[in-house]
Amino acid sequence: MTIYENLLGEDFKRLHPKLQERYALPKDKPFCAEGTMTSIQTGARLLTPLLKLAANWKFLFPESGKNIPFTIKNTCRSLPSGLDEVNWERTFYFDNVTRYFNAFMTIDSERKVVKDYLGEPSLFYSDLYFEVASDGNLIIRSGSQRFVIGKIEVPIPSFLQGVVEVEEGYDDLQEVFTIRVQIRNQIVGRMMAYEGEFKEQST
Repeated sequence: MTIYENLLGEDFKRLHPKLQERYALPKDKPFCAEGTMTSIQTGARLLTPLLKLAANWKFLFPESGKNIPFTIKNTCRSLPSGLDEVNWERTFYFDNVTRYFNAFMTIDSERKVVKDYLGEPSLFYSDLYFEVASDGNLIIRSGSQRFVIGKIEVPIPSFLQGVVEVEEGYDDLQEVFTIRVQIRNQIVGRMMAYEGEFKEQST
């Protein structure tokens, strides 16, 4: 049983069948896909220095655009601790630069959350809550967050947090996965938003 099946329990079976396949993630058998982000939007200009800095850690980035090609790769592996971890590698191919949005996820079975370390090396931590919508889509929302400075993790006050909402689905007519992501802050508004579609590629 993979980390997402373990987390969702019986609700995993309510996911669209293609999402069940996507999130099964057998160890050392990556899920790889290619697609297009129909829209990528970053936030206010005052965030640009922060986004440029975050890009050095393969985290957020300052570019916006439409119809941006991208790839995604998810790989599950066992850690020395015995926990299973899923590595997320998202790559966005802008005309003049390639950007990354990487993460490492494990689960906390007691708290029923995904522990999401973002960036490479990790710069930021967030609890993530997974739920299955009535239409079989997967909904992901953020919880408490921390800055990661080496081995030190500093809690982020709620007013500085980037509140995340993700919806992933599958379009049976087009035979593509769909994705919509919003990251907002209660003071500055949108920090990043993107939406698009992708198809699995054989490895």
